Amino acid sequence: MDAAHQHMKGLMDAESLPYGKRTHTYNSRLAQELGKWADTQPDGSRIHDALFRAYFVDGKNIGDVETLVDIATGVGLPEDLARIVLEQRAFSEAIDEDWARSRAFGITGVPTFVASGFGVVGAQPYETLEQLLDHVQAPRADNGAT
Repeated sequence: MDAAHQHMKGLMDAESLPYGKRTHTYNSRLAQELGKWADTQPDGSRIHDALFRAYFVDGKNIGDVETLVDIATGVGLPEDLARIVLEQRAFSEAIDEDWARSRAFGITGVPTFVASGFGVVGAQPYETLEQLLDHVQAPRADNGAT
């Protein structure tokens, strides 16, 4: 394993997240557009985990329309609508707006967590996110989670 992969694998293992050896980097723009659309659909938020797994575990090309349609249908989204969204680039403008907002905030990487004007960039341990929330004195939900 090369050093970068080993480092990321260690971070993912620490958080009990799956992580595979990728041999290629693919443009995620279409996946972002598909995800934005999926968020407007019932149970569409499930696509985000599926996209993560496809790219970071299975090494799939998430810039390929057919691959993305398969991922969408795999989480129960309608194939015909997913294909239309991708081929017509129906959510391209929405992603452009997200990117512009990110640039305005100085966001340079993903994920980025922002609260009350403060933020942390990159995959972070749970404790770092807790520190961010403590710093901005964000209220905590009492849901019994630890």
